[in-house]
Amino acid sequence: MLVVDSESDLRPVVEAVVREVLSQRADAEAKLGGRLGFTEPEAAALLGVKQHVLRDARARGEISARRVGRRYIYSRAALLDFLEAER
Repeated sequence: MLVVDSESDLRPVVEAVVREVLSQRADAEAKLGGRLGFTEPEAAALLGVKQHVLRDARARGEISARRVGRRYIYSRAALLDFLEAER
């Protein structure tokens, strides 16, 4: 349990949390590279889940994708948002 007596006690904790979140975001962005969109198999592999898990998440509205022809394309932003929501 963390007990905070003053703002100066809380500042290092907040700074550490912010650094960690920014680091996680940078790691996630580096993992996705510079691409804007990913097919369902690619997106599932990047997230480290089976395709059916990603498909089910899409069906539940937990992640968005665009249908292009017969395939679903997941945007870079949607994958990053999904990663952050799952942490």
